[in-house]
Amino acid sequence: MFALIRLGIVAFIVLTILYVVISVWSRRTRRGKLEAEWDEEGMTGDRDLWIEEGLRDYDESLRRKLILGVYVIPILCVIAIIYVINIQ
Repeated sequence: MFALIRLGIVAFIVLTILYVVISVWSRRTRRGKLEAEWDEEGMTGDRDLWIEEGLRDYDESLRRKLILGVYVIPILCVIAIIYVINIQ
């Protein structure tokens, strides 16, 4: 039982680090795309405000929420492995 608790704690720490890295990378990628779109279209006005609005839309998007799969998918895989092993 103690090994399972220790596995859970280590997995949570590793998955949290992975989640943070993927979130930062995804947000930077989106910011880069917004900056490139601004430059390509030659828009006028406040560039920083436009980029912040685009990032706010990104924060509410489905893609941002799908990153939470970093927690869900490995946990479901471990549960499935434990279930299959115990059935045999």
